[in-house]
Amino acid sequence: MSDPVMSGPSSIAVVVLAAGWSSRMGALKPLLPFGNDTVLGHVLSTIEAAAVGPAYVVVGNEAERVASVAEVRGAVAVANPAFADGMMSSIKAGISALPDTVDGVMILPVDVPLVRVDTLSRIAESARKGEACVLRSTFRGRPGHPPFVHRRLFAEILAASSKMTLRDILDRHQDEAQSVAVIDSGMVRDMDYPDDYRRLAASLPHRRHPDEAECEAMLEAADTPEPTRRHSRAVARLAVDIAARLTAGGHALDTTAVRAGALLHDIAKGESDHAAAGARRVAAFGFAEVAEIVAVHMECAIEPGEPIDPRHVVFLADKLVKGEQRVGIEERFAPAFTAFASDPAALASVRRRHAAVAAVLAAVEAVTGPLPDAHGVGEPDALVESGR
Repeated sequence: MSDPVMSGPSSIAVVVLAAGWSSRMGALKPLLPFGNDTVLGHVLSTIEAAAVGPAYVVVGNEAERVASVAEVRGAVAVANPAFADGMMSSIKAGISALPDTVDGVMILPVDVPLVRVDTLSRIAESARKGEACVLRSTFRGRPGHPPFVHRRLFAEILAASSKMTLRDILDRHQDEAQSVAVIDSGMVRDMDYPDDYRRLAASLPHRRHPDEAECEAMLEAADTPEPTRRHSRAVARLAVDIAARLTAGGHALDTTAVRAGALLHDIAKGESDHAAAGARRVAAFGFAEVAEIVAVHMECAIEPGEPIDPRHVVFLADKLVKGEQRVGIEERFAPAFTAFASDPAALASVRRRHAAVAAVLAAVEAVTGPLPDAHGVGEPDALVESGR
């Protein structure tokens, strides 16, 4: 049997631009500390994790130092003696170094270090499935890094004048370009100045989970109705407040996970088994841990002595918010107890959920003390008998 014919590139590389002066930064950007690594090291780790193809790092300023870091990480260092002529010279150097077996390339400046693994994977997947000569990654409609360029444009790039930019060339081929929408605020965030670097370095520990803009992008992509989004924002505010109180009480929680889970818990509201459907959507966007929070936001029991985690906090906060208003458990559950008073099976389900919320609330308040504006936990039977 013959091998299948692929319509898109079968071999992709990533050219990392790391040759510049870093004059506005006042320090060599590729080798600045970034988490437990350097900026360049982090970028190369992302490329490796995405498994999209080999990395070629273009070096110029302090070439030996930068090249040594690149080569230790298994990347190919490409010298650009003309790096002072600007970024286009580095793009040319990188493309010139690619073997004939490479059919397309992603071009990633080293000073855009927060690009997600999933972004690179989605660009590569789109490139291999299609025939576009240009792929522009976008976040909420805004183009960012890295663009993908097919080999068909290599000769044109290499022949371009020093006054041209890559954008100039890609703009010539808009009719042959496609957009790849990604959930990645990092692909539009660069670091030219020290303040930029400090902001990006500070946000790095939280990149495991989606930030607020990324959550909003997922809700937009899922066409989640605006009233549901407003409810989710109210739940997120309460959930983050509860997490902060727990942390102050000595029970530290990952607030970014709490916020993301709360913002996304109703992403599939209106669909059958919306908790499971929402979890599948969030996992497909590349956030498996947050998907686990979404999956159990309807029912999340806690056993005696079990540590409180983000799933419990989002579950509780959701039950303490009706629409956009903070309510107590009695008020939240009263309609359900009334509606299902004559349906034993449904009433048993409501009782079970009520008991689960009460148990989580008790566990939380054992650490935080009484939560403000809570109206307490009512007795299920009393709620049914009251007719409320």
